[in-house]
Amino acid sequence: MEINLIRKSGKFNFKATNSGGFSVELDANPAIGGTGKGFRPMETLLVGLGGCSGIDMVNILTKQKEDLKDIKINIKATRREDETPAIFENIDIQFNLFGELSVAKVERALQMTFDKYCSVSNILGRSATINFTYTIN
Repeated sequence: MEINLIRKSGKFNFKATNSGGFSVELDANPAIGGTGKGFRPMETLLVGLGGCSGIDMVNILTKQKEDLKDIKINIKATRREDETPAIFENIDIQFNLFGELSVAKVERALQMTFDKYCSVSNILGRSATINFTYTIN
């Protein structure tokens, strides 16, 4: 795994590119001189958590032969603002699942995702409390 960053404009605006050629732009908080031209680094951690847990959920539910039509994920987080660095304190993930789904299988998929498979959750869960909820639509 390799990521390369180049500074694009201003003080803190970077473009990060992976070995597959995909990129994301980063910028700092405007409070320290960022210009709003990209994700802030801590936001990218939440993107990684959403992607990792979402991929695991889809994979597990598919293997369970569940008819998942769609999935939407909302993540809200708070940080320890009175500490430096201001790491995450609480992360709440809401999964909105669409389809004819078994509650028992969804709950098993969530447990497997967060207890076993999602490496991003495992890393972030060492310093923050991660709470997950779901609705089936």
